[in-house]
Formats: sequence, structure tokens, C-alpha cells
Amino acid sequence: MKSRSSGSVIRLAAPLRALAQRFSFLLLVLASIALMMVGKIESVSVDSARARVTDAFAPILDAISRPAATAARVVESVVELENAFDENQRLKAENARLLQWKQAALRLEAENSSLRSLLRVRPEPSVNYIAARVIATPGSSFVRTLVVTAGKRDGVRKGQAALAGAGLVGRVIEVGEWSSRILLLTDINARVPVVLANTRQRAILAGDNSDQAKLLYLPPESPIQVGEQVVTSGDGGLFPSGLPVGVVTAVSERGVRVLPSADLSRIEHLRLVDFGLPGTDLDPSPEWK
Repeated sequence: MKSRSSGSVIRLAAPLRALAQRFSFLLLVLASIALMMVGKIESVSVDSARARVTDAFAPILDAISRPAATAARVVESVVELENAFDENQRLKAENARLLQWKQAALRLEAENSSLRSLLRVRPEPSVNYIAARVIATPGSSFVRTLVVTAGKRDGVRKGQAALAGAGLVGRVIEVGEWSSRILLLTDINARVPVVLANTRQRAILAGDNSDQAKLLYLPPESPIQVGEQVVTSGDGGLFPSGLPVGVVTAVSERGVRVLPSADLSRIEHLRLVDFGLPGTDLDPSPEWK
């Protein structure tokens, strides 16, 4: 009898197990729907429970994240330390090179001073200049001058050179308390001793109230070419030697024409330069009057 009852139980359990396996997925879906309905019905309770769970796991997550953040900071510090070491080595090398250049400069300075003392070279006087703005061009067909906003109160004196950008523009011929007048190179009264850069031929640059000046007192058949630079010669003490004046633009039977280095028609600002020459602040020569 016992064997019969146990066999019947086994035969009954097998269909029940099969039935449970068949409907297990459906039971899980129903359980999920039930939980969602409970969450909707009692959202406050569910949110509170979720918050408690989050609070419970927060210390654990914080403890887990700390080693990772610490490791990241350690790696960053190591990289920064390596970069600082490389930068330090580069700066040391650069400092060593600069020290070498400093020593070379000191040796050259001492050698230069020694050679100057042997040759008895007198150093050139310091150059002072005053910046001035052009406020008027009271020129005509017979006069080419400029008026600038600098005068005696600014230290302007007669005879000072007027420079603009690329080279010589003219000379101060009249000084007021607040303004000064500049006689341009192209004025018919202007005369400047010059020398040609290549041939070293000396001449006088003379204006004729046109956009270009001409060279006077050149020897016949002088080997002058178009494009040759013209600079001041320093003769007469009006200007120091080497100031750019212009460039030769034409060589013909009618003479040698020179275009000024500075565009005299577009001058807005000038530098009135005191080269410390002994002739400065004297009355202009008749050629400049």
C-alpha cells in the first residue's frame, strides 16, 4: 500500500512541476505588474524606501570611489613632477647659455673700451628727438614748408633735422613758442650736402619746388646709376653723415633727379632730432633762408 501511495504522489508531482514551469514566466510578469501598481499607489513609501537604500549604499560607494580618486591624483602629481623636472633642466641649460653670452658680451665690451682708448675715439653725442604732428602745409608753387605742433617750450631749436619714417625730410627754420616751421628738401631754397652710397661722389641736393630734387656740382661723366642711394655727407655741420635722403630716379643730360626717401606729400608726424652738432641753433645759411 505504501508503494502505491508514493507512486501516486510522484505521478501527481510531475504534472504540477510541469505546470509551474509553464506558467513561471507569466507569474513573474504578474508579480512585476503588481509591484509597479504598488509603487504607483504608494509612491511616497517607495520613494522613502529607495532613499533609505541609497543612503545605506552611499558610504560604501564613497569608500570605493576614494581610492580611485586618490590614485588619479597621484598619477597627476607624478606627471606634473616629471614635467617640472624637464622644465627645470631646460631652464638650467638656457641659463648656462645666457651666462656664456653674458661673459662674451663683457669681454667684447672690455675689448671695445680698450680699442677706443688706444684710438682715442670720441663717442658720438647722444641723440635727442621730439615727436611732432603736422598741422599745416602752408606751401605754394614757390614755398614748400610744414608747420608742426612743437616749439621752444618742447626744446625745438633752429637747424634741427626733421625726419619722417624712411629718412630726412628737411630742417627747422623757424621756431615759435608752440609751433615750428620745417623747410622741406624739395623747396627751391633747400640745399643739403650729400654723398652717393655706391660711388662716394659728393654733391649738393637742391630742391626746385617739384616732387623730386636734383644733384648739383657733380663732375662731368660721373658714374651714377638709377637706384643708387643718396645720404647726407656731414659736410658743413648741418646734418650728421649717413642720414637717408633719397634714391636716384633719373640720370640724363638735364641732370640727376632724386626722389626723397619719405613721401613728403603724406607726412602726418615728424621727429625733430637734435644730433648735438655745433651748428645747431644758429641762423640758417643763406641757402636755407
